[in-house]
Amino acid sequence: MFDSLAPFLRRDRVVVGAALAVVVVLSWAYVVLGAGTGTPASQMSGLPTALHVSDPMAMMQPTRWTSGYALLMFIMWWLMMLATMLPSAAPMILLFAALTRSQHGSTAPYASTGLFAAGYLAVWAAFSILAVALQWQLSRLALLSPMMVATSTALGAILLLAAGVWQFTPLKQVCLRHCRAPAEFLTLHWRNGQGSAVRMGIVHGVYCLGCCWMLMLLLFYGGIMNIYWIAGLTTLVFVEKLAPFGKWVTGLVGAAFILSGALLSVQLMRPS
Repeated sequence: MFDSLAPFLRRDRVVVGAALAVVVVLSWAYVVLGAGTGTPASQMSGLPTALHVSDPMAMMQPTRWTSGYALLMFIMWWLMMLATMLPSAAPMILLFAALTRSQHGSTAPYASTGLFAAGYLAVWAAFSILAVALQWQLSRLALLSPMMVATSTALGAILLLAAGVWQFTPLKQVCLRHCRAPAEFLTLHWRNGQGSAVRMGIVHGVYCLGCCWMLMLLLFYGGIMNIYWIAGLTTLVFVEKLAPFGKWVTGLVGAAFILSGALLSVQLMRPS
């Protein structure tokens, strides 16, 4: 039986790529269906509430935070990160699988590749914990509505300006350069062993986090469950990392964020 499956199992790109696709599709499905909140994402998508705080959906009673609700929010954030980040991480994971195959001959690389991916996703799990803590604080200060969108124009301006400036920082450029060069990354960090696979996944995850963490925080402005913002950020991350013109997009988007933040700041200074 296993001999008959061997030719298929050697197609590492197909097997690993299909596994990644399944995870991404299931993550997107979970988000679109409401991520366990009972409200489909379509009902929580639209313009930032900071621009129209009179929206009756934004004036609902504040959500009561319990340990169960915090866990639900963590799962929501983590699966959103899977849906957003895995498409752009796929080339690195696929190359890791191919290199593992070349190092170990006919041995299937799936265990080591799974550990590499687990290390990568563990970094975004840590980010998700911090995002939930920030969400709780913003909700407690009434800066985030029960529909999980910003109720403060000032908060929106700060997030946009910070995200725009981050696009031009040297640290962003260093992290982006590592994410755009999978072969170089693996050459520099390659170590044999399953423990090393986890470590390499974590290191790659840290570079991706350094590249994209500020973009992910923009969900607090556009709406944590806003499907259009999630899709837009997914596309932006994918283009930044993989498109030949990604570096130009990084600068253009950074300038657009700064301009948008400045316009919101001007709006704040206008007499009411």
